[in-house]
This record gives sequence, structure tokens and C-alpha cells, in this order.
Amino acid sequence: MYFIQKQHRWKLLLLLLAIGIVFFTLWYTQRLASDIAKEEIKKATEIADAYLVLNDNQSNELELSKALDKIKVNENIPVIWSNSNDEILDYKNFDSLRIKNDSKYIQKELKKLKTIQQFIKIELPDNEIQYLYYKDSNLLVSIRKYPYYVLMLVALFFGISYAAFTSARKAEQNQVWVGLAKETAHQLGTPLSSLTAWIDILREKLNSEDDAFMFDEMQKDIDRLVLIAERFSKIGSVPELEKHRIIDVLQNGIDYISKRASKNIHIFLVKDTDVNLFASLNPPLFEWVLENIMKNALDAMEDKGEIHVQAFEKEGMIYVDISDTGKGIPKNNFEQIFNPGFSTKKRGWGLGLTLARRIIEEYHHGKIFVKESSPKGTTFRIVLKAA
Repeated sequence: MYFIQKQHRWKLLLLLLAIGIVFFTLWYTQRLASDIAKEEIKKATEIADAYLVLNDNQSNELELSKALDKIKVNENIPVIWSNSNDEILDYKNFDSLRIKNDSKYIQKELKKLKTIQQFIKIELPDNEIQYLYYKDSNLLVSIRKYPYYVLMLVALFFGISYAAFTSARKAEQNQVWVGLAKETAHQLGTPLSSLTAWIDILREKLNSEDDAFMFDEMQKDIDRLVLIAERFSKIGSVPELEKHRIIDVLQNGIDYISKRASKNIHIFLVKDTDVNLFASLNPPLFEWVLENIMKNALDAMEDKGEIHVQAFEKEGMIYVDISDTGKGIPKNNFEQIFNPGFSTKKRGWGLGLTLARRIIEEYHHGKIFVKESSPKGTTFRIVLKAA
């Protein structure tokens, strides 16, 4: 549980850091764009003053020369000079190719600039009014778009990096899972074979009815351990899936847990469960999933309650619902309970439901999730393709 919480804290910190970088980039770039915009407005004002000088009959040659220089120096800011009747008197720094292909291009640009009211009013000596409309330069437009391009590239980079890191980490975890599971199965194999042989020897020497009963119970426990070892040996390899009757597999899982549950806990296979439901599955692994879910239900009910198991078919899919009357699961833990290491118990590694999801989703190509939960109980749902 602590490991999961620590992992989420790190993710939250990284998210906050990323958000901080994003906001700083946007703030700094917008500030830079604002400074450039102010400078362009200043230049546009100087150009408007130059046009005013050109229209003033009292301007001398030096003033006219300086005015023309100001207009010529402008190589970045697109401007349109027009009168009060929207007749275009001059323009500069617009796309020459578009002007050539569209005779109304400048007029359209003038209309846009009038809409956003991006102009400077020129009052001539004879009370005539002219306007200098100006457009953001390509530099200013590029600077305003720049942070978004950078953020898209950064997001793409982090997305690819995160996917690669997650994939590599998952592959490494899978190798650990497989190695641990197969080594466990291997280590269990030798003593189990030896125990079976010793029971056979004891059977020959001790023949009373009480002894026979004791040996039968011991053999059942050994058979159970053999089944557990078989389950572990299948982790990491593709198990064989065969057509089986769902109700039989469910009943086996219920019978096993019922013998080990408190007398105050009752486990039922819902009566209206269809006996003719079939699915492609591996019984030892599927029963392992059922046992893990029902063991969690036993812990949640604290030695008193009921577990109801139901299966039904809908649109070619088989649904298995396992409901208990326990204390429920908080909604924000619906997904976390399937993470390795997540556990609300003082004892245990928090691997049961992780294995259950792996068995259902990776080996049986189905789904497993918490359908619903409240303080009155929880329902887990398993979804498989019908066979």
C-alpha cells in the first residue's frame, strides 16, 4: 500500500513540474510576443506619420525624404493605407503570390483588419481622414505559435519516452514474475514427489481405518499443493484453453473455498445460472482467479456474510459476477487493487488480484473489474467469450 502511495506521489510531483514548465513557457513567450507587438505598433505609428507627411503640401524635401525612408525600411509589418471610403491607396509586405492569384486578396485583408480594429487614424490638414491598417508580422505570429509547437514536441517526446519506459518496466516485471513462478513450481516439485512416495510406504505399513482416513486427507493436501505448483508453472507460458462448462468450474472453486470458510459464511451458486454455458479456458488458472476473489471477499466480511456467484450469457459473451456482503471498496481504489503491492491487509504481498487480472486478460483474453461496490458489499465481474 505504501509503495503504491509513494508511486502516485512521484507521479503527482512530475505532473505538477510539467504543468509548471508549460505555464512558464507560455508566460515567457507571451511576454516576449507582447514586447514585440508594442514595438510593431510603435513602428506602425511612425509609418502612419510618414504617410501624413507625404500628404502635407507644406512638407519640405528633407521631411519627405525621411518619410519615404521610414516606409521603405519597413520590411516586416504588412500595412494597408486607405481613405475613409475604404479605397486602398497603398499596401506593403503582403503575399505577392496571393495578390497575383486573387485580385480581391488585399480587400479581404482590409476587411479582416477593420473587424479586429487594428489601425491607426491619420488626420490630414484639410480634415480628410485616412487609415493605416497593420497586420502582425510573420515574426510575431511565429513567436506566438512557437510555444505550442514546442509543447507538442515535448508532449510527443514524453509520451514516447513514457511508453518505452513503461514497456521496458513491464517486460522486466514479467521476467521477474515468470522466473519467480517457475522457480517456485520447481522447488515444490521435488518434496511433493517425495511426500507422495512416503505416504504410499506408510499405507503399506499402517492399514487401520483411522490411518487410511488420515492418509486420504494427507493425499488431498498434497494433490492441492501439486495443483498450486502446476498453476505457478503455467505463469509465463501460453496455457492451453479448452471448452469447459462454466458451472462445473465455478462449483469446483466454490467447494474449495466453502471448506475453508467460517461456518457463518455461506457461498451460493445462483440457481438461475445456465448449466449450458461454455467457454474456452484453463480450469486450474481460472479456479485460481475465483479463489483469489473469494478469499478477498472472506477478508472483507470478517467471518460472517454471503457470497453469491452467478454466470449468464449476453451477445456472445459470458459474464461471471461474484458478489459479497463485505465492507466494500472505495471507488478511487477500483483500479489500484489490481496493482502489484496494493493491499489493505497487514499481511500479504498484494499479488492475488494482480495475478487474477493477468490470468483473465492476458491468458483468457477477457476482462475483470469491480462492477460495483458500497458499504453493503462488492461485485467483481469477469467477462469471457462464449465457446
